[in-house]
Amino acid sequence: MRTFSAADAKNRFGELLDAAQREPVRIEKHGRATAVMISEAEYAELAFQVAEIERYKIEKGLADLDAGRTVDGATFFDDLKSRLAK
Repeated sequence: MRTFSAADAKNRFGELLDAAQREPVRIEKHGRATAVMISEAEYAELAFQVAEIERYKIEKGLADLDAGRTVDGATFFDDLKSRLAK
């Protein structure tokens, strides 16, 4: 992954845009990574994957509800507290 400082990203924005079309580009400020620029196509693919994961989670939750694999909130938090206390 190519890295630009924030100042270089500002001063060489066209080059940054070109580089982001080929691979993700890290932008650092004061030596710390602060952002990553990716192409529109990569962003669309990531957004699609996130939507698919969320759809799967919703479908699994609905299937769990239908199958009775649920607990009420108080039971859940009581179990969570006991697990965290260990």
